[in-house]
Amino acid sequence: QVQLVESGGGLVQAGGSLRLSCAASGRTFSSYAMGWFRQAPGKEREFVAAISKSGGSTDYTDSVKGRFTIARDNAKNTVYLEMNSLKPEDTAVYYCAAGSFMAVVTRLYNYWGQGTQVTISS
Repeated sequence: QVQLVESGGGLVQAGGSLRLSCAASGRTFSSYAMGWFRQAPGKEREFVAAISKSGGSTDYTDSVKGRFTIARDNAKNTVYLEMNSLKPEDTAVYYCAAGSFMAVVTRLYNYWGQGTQVTISS
């Protein structure tokens, strides 16, 4: 069992930056690949980024490549999402998730956090 708690969301102007954190409970954090997803009002939850168990591999959706960076610190049981050059279309609730391997679909992740709101003003 893994419990995930996101933090770091907020309201920023377009072009600004935010860093999201996701703290995991338990001693098996390094056994899970981690992902970030987001859900805007009226839309389905969509993949943003994923990172392998060791942190050696990452994947991003095209719309955030070059702007977002996913990283993890297994000693701190934490995964991060550094978001730069933010756009109004990045506005959403951001969720972290843990799964057996990197994936871009929600059904392949076993554990989810409660989400953190990110709002980008134009």
